Amino acid sequence: MKWPRKSHKMSNNNLQIPAQKPRRQESWREVIKTVFYALLIAGGVRTAAAQPFNIPSPSMQGTLLVGDYLFVSKSSYGYSRYSLPWGYLWPLPHSRIFASPPQRGDVIVFKTPEDNKTDYIKRLIGLPGDRIQMKDGVLYINGKPVPKMPVEPFVEDLGGYRHDVAQYRETLPNGVSYNVLDREPNGNLDNTEMFVVPKDHYFMMGDNRDNSLDSRVPVNEGGVGYVPFENLVGKAEILFFSVDDRARLWEVWKWPSAIRYRRLGHTIG
Repeated sequence: MKWPRKSHKMSNNNLQIPAQKPRRQESWREVIKTVFYALLIAGGVRTAAAQPFNIPSPSMQGTLLVGDYLFVSKSSYGYSRYSLPWGYLWPLPHSRIFASPPQRGDVIVFKTPEDNKTDYIKRLIGLPGDRIQMKDGVLYINGKPVPKMPVEPFVEDLGGYRHDVAQYRETLPNGVSYNVLDREPNGNLDNTEMFVVPKDHYFMMGDNRDNSLDSRVPVNEGGVGYVPFENLVGKAEILFFSVDDRARLWEVWKWPSAIRYRRLGHTIG
């Protein structure tokens, strides 16, 4: 029996040429994939490791200035729903995983209890169970005054005029020291009631003592009140950039004269 010979010829009618995708379409798809993976990686780092923040207000003057940019460690106190972007929208339990308690004196970014979505940065002064009070501008913790020594004044530029602000060095019971400002010797927040910090909450204060809406002011009066452990976002660690009011972040051409070079790389404490 003779088998039919295989033909090595194909007629044009039967020739199947695979359709080729336009190169432009392929390149756009590659770009989209690259951007997607980059955003995914960046989002993972932002959630799990460190997140950049900038300082928009003077409430931490003495330590942090308007125009400072810093990294915040997200792993310092473990993770809660507020470790995630738009965490207030996530239907997650009100708790933390890998939780580690903060230390007195830490500079912390947290979500204000007023709306659970606005970022604030303050210094942790009171731990759960502590009794906190201000008397004549002196901080008292559990009935004992916190040592407060005068140091060189804080200098600021007000429209080309030098303005000196009284500055002091406070030392907390655990040995953490930092500078605070006293703009008004008898300011509204220099004498307060006794605050008893509830369980799983913390008492926060700004280093610019007369210009900080912090735990000394109740939430219903525009302040912070007691901050739940769940609301802590992370610990401020290091300054990576700083510009004064002569330039915004995107005004690169103004950086040479506006960057505060001496602040770059400083650890925050």
